[in-house]
Amino acid sequence: MIITMASISLDGFMEGPDHDLSWHVVDDELHEHFNTGLARMSRFIDGRRNHETMVETWPHTDAHPEWPRPMHDFGRIWRDMPKIVYSRTLETIDWNTTVQREIVPDEIRALPGDSMVGGAQLVGSFFEHGLIDEVRLYLNPVAIGAGTPFFKQPIALALKSTRAFGSGVVELVYGRP
Repeated sequence: MIITMASISLDGFMEGPDHDLSWHVVDDELHEHFNTGLARMSRFIDGRRNHETMVETWPHTDAHPEWPRPMHDFGRIWRDMPKIVYSRTLETIDWNTTVQREIVPDEIRALPGDSMVGGAQLVGSFFEHGLIDEVRLYLNPVAIGAGTPFFKQPIALALKSTRAFGSGVVELVYGRP
């Protein structure tokens, strides 16, 4: 199964202007929820920019003993997880990562296990190819007015489940209708 997840604002943006994520609400409860789901994945699939954002933090959690335990747990999950990064410019990558240049839908569909796809442009391309099986949205209790919308075109989805967190974030899980 190919899964994507995103924190979004009430008005549908996944990031604010200039890639601002400061409004994302991620407390220990939500981070532990993310860790539980992500640890079950067979791989992470990311676009270049999303991967580079991850590399800035998650390989280095051990250097920050003051960070909460869920962040350290995710650092271990991220470092150990096989990763595929789609990029036309990256030449070398570390951290158990393979670079792919083009999306080949049949190759993606043939991957064993579950994959988590991240990165605004890559997720959009996966939607265009009909590759997304499940969408996990984390609706944050804030409207930001502008930014990068999660959905770039109409997509029919069927609600599978919901869950409210103490922070006010609501998980909405959708599948194909």
